[in-house]
Amino acid sequence: MSKYQAKITAIGPYVSEFIDHNILVLFGDTAPEELAEFSVIHDGKELSGTLQVGDVVWLGDSGFSVLAVGEVANENLAKLGHLILKFNGESEPEMPGDVCVEAKPLPAIEPGLVIRIEEGD
Repeated sequence: MSKYQAKITAIGPYVSEFIDHNILVLFGDTAPEELAEFSVIHDGKELSGTLQVGDVVWLGDSGFSVLAVGEVANENLAKLGHLILKFNGESEPEMPGDVCVEAKPLPAIEPGLVIRIEEGD
């Protein structure tokens, strides 16, 4: 079951610096300019279900298992389209808004790429 889907519409000028640290900051199209500078802006609107450990975040054809979900991550995604993905392989979030996923190389992040969150097995 798909819980969330969005298409990347813009990429802030500082996104590559975060990617270098295995972090991807997502924000809906209402992101303030100062946050959009380091964010991947997308058109996602509705979170249908709770993001939880075991789900899979898809960036195009690349899937990343969710290993940890911070206590405010679901609320941020539902209200703002905001998600902090950390590709660190950790099972405990460092910050309340973090979502930790597998430590694997990221695909090319570019406008038009589809982001999906699917229910785990």
